[in-house]
Amino acid sequence: MTYVLITILVLFLIYYFYKGNKNTHSIVINTIKLDNAKSSSSSPSLRILQISDMHIENISITPERLYHELKDQRIDMIALTGDFLDRRRSIPRLAPYLEVFKKLEPVYGSFAVFGNHDYVLKNDNFDQLKNLLEQYGIKTMQNEHTCIEIDGRKINIIGIDDFSTKHSEIEKSYKGLEAGYNLVLTHDPNIVLDMPNHHFDYLLAGHFHGGQIYWPKPYHLAKMGKLARMNIIKGLHYHHGRAYYISEGLGQTGVNIRVGSRPEITFHEIQIPVPVSEKQKRVNETIAG
Repeated sequence: MTYVLITILVLFLIYYFYKGNKNTHSIVINTIKLDNAKSSSSSPSLRILQISDMHIENISITPERLYHELKDQRIDMIALTGDFLDRRRSIPRLAPYLEVFKKLEPVYGSFAVFGNHDYVLKNDNFDQLKNLLEQYGIKTMQNEHTCIEIDGRKINIIGIDDFSTKHSEIEKSYKGLEAGYNLVLTHDPNIVLDMPNHHFDYLLAGHFHGGQIYWPKPYHLAKMGKLARMNIIKGLHYHHGRAYYISEGLGQTGVNIRVGSRPEITFHEIQIPVPVSEKQKRVNETIAG
């Protein structure tokens, strides 16, 4: 009887790991259309490709497969939200993926923030990762912001460094910020709970991998902050009326399996609202006319 039970258990584990590994090859492509009450049909749009948590040590999606999935897509901007790798020897393996992003030629460029695994690298090794990203035309952001314009509308891209490893400096990230649409890129979404006085219109993050092994529940995520304990680990959410999105990520950590989750590629379609001053100007012109 004991032998039979052990055999059944072994077969179950073999199937579990086989199925879990197979899931890591099954990409989900999500498109998020963010509604904005302040926008109109004439508002300019921004289509962002978000890739998060590549974890080059455990990724089943090849650069060729990634390019095949993305080559026919309209991409205005690429947002890479951290956790590229955590071992020095993995850095060369990242280059073919960065070549894919370069070939996609996003209209307004590519932007990256770092995650907790990236900060496992120290000193020269971390600099090597950062330099590699920049060699491929990707702007790395560590508690800073930049601005792009679409049809005269300002979009502030705010890159806040990793929250879980205490690299985040919110005040520094926002210092000198001018009025515009505030798009935040960060790795750990728990930071939204610490931003009551810093406005964002949309925030993109990753970190949780959708649980990676979400069966029967992702109990192992409890140590990863308040959001995880609230079972907020993936998808579109709102905090005090402000939207944020948590990607399930493209790679895996630990064992290369997924149960109840899939590797994710995300497109975010944003309508840029008319600034209040511009709205008032149009109202005044209508009244005067």
